[in-house]
Amino acid sequence: MNDLILITGSNGFIGTRVVESLLKNGCRNIRCFVRPSSKLGQLNEILCRYKVESQVEIFSGDLSSSVDCARAAKGVSVIYHLAASFERSVDLVLKNSAQATENLLRAFTAHGNPKRFVLVSSFAVYSNIKMKRGSLLDETSPLEDSPKQRADAYALGKLKQEEIVRDFGRTQGIPFVVVRPGTVFGPGKRELTGRIGLRVAGVFLHVGGSNQLPLTYVENCADAIVLAGITPNVDGETFNVVDDDLLTSGQFLSAYRKRVGGPVTLRLPYFVIYLLCTLCELGSRWVKRLPAKYNRQHCAAEWKGNKFSNHKLKERLNWTPRIPMKQAMDSFLAQFGSGSS
Repeated sequence: MNDLILITGSNGFIGTRVVESLLKNGCRNIRCFVRPSSKLGQLNEILCRYKVESQVEIFSGDLSSSVDCARAAKGVSVIYHLAASFERSVDLVLKNSAQATENLLRAFTAHGNPKRFVLVSSFAVYSNIKMKRGSLLDETSPLEDSPKQRADAYALGKLKQEEIVRDFGRTQGIPFVVVRPGTVFGPGKRELTGRIGLRVAGVFLHVGGSNQLPLTYVENCADAIVLAGITPNVDGETFNVVDDDLLTSGQFLSAYRKRVGGPVTLRLPYFVIYLLCTLCELGSRWVKRLPAKYNRQHCAAEWKGNKFSNHKLKERLNWTPRIPMKQAMDSFLAQFGSGSS
């Protein structure tokens, strides 16, 4: 517990909770990697609450800089790598996600004391286009093999990150674990997940309704990520993170509308949105104004409707969701006040 731990993306929605979970587990030798322009209000509040401002180091730098990565990785034993790019540009994603990950791993190899590298990936790497509706999507399910065709730069970035981490594990002997959270929600994230539907011209198109959401409350997710870094005998493993008692998109939206009110909603069956996405995909080849991201692969990934499991997470990491789903939903909805939008 005295080993030096580095956390990238430490001031983000999940990253701040990872810092807090580490502190709850008794870790104090922590280095938080943040960008120079980052807002650190929530991170500083956590450090102040645990009275560790003088113990936890705030490291300001850029992961695209090999010099900054070398300085950040010096003496580090465990890295939690949460930083990622959400840009729509493929070039920017490859620079800020893939290249940054490679820079960090090279620095870890050369200047650290590598015991574990934890990559926080995403369900975005999966492809369920050939899976049956309602079938189980778990760690053995197929990965997306054509993210550019899916027009999903984020998925491409996460796939490249995983590829780089596994390559360093194989060639450099870096012990690693990959964690793939599902849909992370909680206070601080007010927008509805795209897995429920999308807004078009002021109307919310609710897709399906009975499709299960791969939900994980942000604090439960952070606990799982921390365990992936400190649990022995799990090197090279991949873990999906979803909570117990998962809700359907209809149940989630109903609870949201009851608290927040609105939006005007039109419910579409899956086969209708699949047809619309198919037409959009075909039409975008000739009409540039049509959004390329609404294609069959994207449609399946978001709305096809699969089942999800946390069996491996519980069995190998001895994890259990600390916050039950009902309490998690109450906390999420409380941020909106009463009947506010």
